[in-house]
Amino acid sequence: MGIIDKILGRKPFDPDARRRHLLETGRITDGTIIDTKIDGDGQELVVFVYTLNGVDFESADVLTDEQKQRGGEYVPGAKVGVRFDPKNQYNSIVE
Repeated sequence: MGIIDKILGRKPFDPDARRRHLLETGRITDGTIIDTKIDGDGQELVVFVYTLNGVDFESADVLTDEQKQRGGEYVPGAKVGVRFDPKNQYNSIVE
């Protein structure tokens, strides 16, 4: 956490809290996996697209251990459920 974050009272980013929040309160739509990647930390990412009100959104999400067990569901071209924050449609995860 940087000095500016402390001055402005920003909390550290917690990806697990973000995921829990979206699973509890996010709305669901359909999406499509367009790519899979391994990031610099060795985590498996899926890149996906979804459409809301005629606007296409592209995002990426790190797969959880549970999702990795179902790896065949997250291949390019696969249809997936996407949870998104209705107040910030860019904030999304794959189910």
